[in-house]
Amino acid sequence: MKSKASIAVVYHSVTGTTARLAEAALSGAAEVDGIEAFSVSLEGRDIEAGRYRNSETLDALSRADAIIFGSPTFMGSVSAQFKAFADATSEFWFQRHWAGKFAAGFTVGNNPSGDQLSTIQYLSVFANQHGMFWVGIDLPGGFDAAGRNRMGAQSGLIAHAPAGIIEGADLETARYLGARVASVARQYHFGQSRFGAANRDVQSMVY
Repeated sequence: MKSKASIAVVYHSVTGTTARLAEAALSGAAEVDGIEAFSVSLEGRDIEAGRYRNSETLDALSRADAIIFGSPTFMGSVSAQFKAFADATSEFWFQRHWAGKFAAGFTVGNNPSGDQLSTIQYLSVFANQHGMFWVGIDLPGGFDAAGRNRMGAQSGLIAHAPAGIIEGADLETARYLGARVASVARQYHFGQSRFGAANRDVQSMVY
């Protein structure tokens, strides 16, 4: 068994807002004891004839215990670059390389109701196609003292960034999501007997 559980944050960003959410999620995951975290930015240069071709990245993701997916919402779904990446994982789907891993997702849009939930649902379906366990957000929207999960999405993080400006509360929600996924992955990786102990670590760190 590896000495640490591994968390990957894989995302595509155009204007930098999704990248900032990815950085926050990565920071939250890295702050959990027993976790090593890394991020992967999906770049256009790795896409050839509409297909993602970076085998090193795909292999690294296959070694991770959990993967957090991120994409801006374009036309009611993930970006074309993210979809090219998702389609390239079909060989792993046949071989069940990602089955049993944990997964979560985040997205951002310019409008408060710009069909961002459709993107989160796509990411969830994508993860379930691979046999992964989906991790949502357990912060009730509108009831968090720190204002996190202000958009009220429990399935994943939905951020609202009008004119490309991200709210600090959305970044804190991304940090919380990263820590939550890392805590669950650590519990599973090290065979901890109770989720409550791992979850309290997250609560004490981010409240």
